Amino acid sequence: MAKTSSKERTALIGAFIGNSLEWFDFFVFGTAAALVFGPVFFPDVDAGTGLLASFATLWVGFLTRPLGAFVFGHFGDKFGRKNVLLATLLLMGVSTTLIGLLPTYAQVGLLAPILLVLLRAAQGLAVGGEWGGAVLIATEHADVKRKTVAGAWVQQGSPVGSLLATGSFLLVGMLPDEDFFAWGWRLPFLFSVVLVVVGIVLRLRVTESEEFLETKQAGATERAPAIRVFTQAPLILILAILASIMAIANAYFTNTFLLAWATGPLGFDRQVILNVLVGASVVQFFTQLLAGHAAQRFGRTRVMAVGLGVGILLIVPYFAAITSGNLLFITLTLWLSFGSICSYFAVLASFLAYAFPPQIRYSGISLSYQLCSSLIGGPTAFIAQWVLNASGNNPWAVAVFYAALLIATLTGCVLLGRVIARRDTASAPSAEVASTYPTTA
Repeated sequence: MAKTSSKERTALIGAFIGNSLEWFDFFVFGTAAALVFGPVFFPDVDAGTGLLASFATLWVGFLTRPLGAFVFGHFGDKFGRKNVLLATLLLMGVSTTLIGLLPTYAQVGLLAPILLVLLRAAQGLAVGGEWGGAVLIATEHADVKRKTVAGAWVQQGSPVGSLLATGSFLLVGMLPDEDFFAWGWRLPFLFSVVLVVVGIVLRLRVTESEEFLETKQAGATERAPAIRVFTQAPLILILAILASIMAIANAYFTNTFLLAWATGPLGFDRQVILNVLVGASVVQFFTQLLAGHAAQRFGRTRVMAVGLGVGILLIVPYFAAITSGNLLFITLTLWLSFGSICSYFAVLASFLAYAFPPQIRYSGISLSYQLCSSLIGGPTAFIAQWVLNASGNNPWAVAVFYAALLIATLTGCVLLGRVIARRDTASAPSAEVASTYPTTA
């Protein structure tokens, strides 16, 4: 037992730390897109158009995430999770570091934004394979009674990565604007070198999961697992895409669009809003821990439905706070809304992981999450900014868009929960089945 427990802890720590570093790298770009990239890489257009161009560059990373899911999911299902996770971490670290070394538009002209787009695309490839693998390496090592909590701990990589990203910009944001835009914004990207080394050392200690090894030894691995997801589990894939919307949209609506909105048209100080977002990440961290334990006891679908339902109820006070311009009101409603939605996010990892059969699990969880990121979640900041521009800065127009995202996510979670519950009920209640498909309803 001690040996198994040690493997479980090592896998969980490796997944959590590595995932935190990956999300740090990805969120650093989102923060910089809101604060820096417009004037640095798109200086020849007005501020609103420059922000749209910056958010479009942000979206590029989401467009390549499904490709990363397809490629890394294929190798993860055929050859194992561990080596794929080392590759994704290395690719992300190199891409992020190079962004910190990029010349500006003033130095090399159009080449600067082109290089920025290419490196953002590489970041997307890395995340496309990272998230699903990190979830699986943790949940597959965990005892059946701890799989939901293990998945929730992997999700803690998001608030930790966000804290590191926002905190790093909070520090460099103390510089005078001239220094901040000249070189200060580069420091968080360059810091990625240190973090990647730490992540690789930790992941080298992780062993391959027993669930994957058993599937491989039984000769049950698929020749083309990513293709099999579309032919073997199309309904689960569609519902999983819907269920993933707010997992991605929530972070980029808040940390990117709202950051730009608050420091632009709403007129709040950059440092003040960054502090509010740091607080939101702290709320997320503790909310997700509680949600993971609650889901282990009461069921994943119930906890996700409650979290999303509360988020829907908070839409009116949230946007009323924004229209009021009262910083305290905005902070309280933002933290409440963000925290409630994050309770759903904590449970989503294990919920999706065991929605798919083991032989296509890496591909299934990765493709569903990353297709959602590309098609719906990723362009959230861009669409919200477009809605705001087109409506003449009407916050309630943005509220309608935000509500649609929440309602679609809740629908996907509830329907997918029912599909999984029916499948699990129809399965023989053997120890093997219970281990492979722990109850998700």
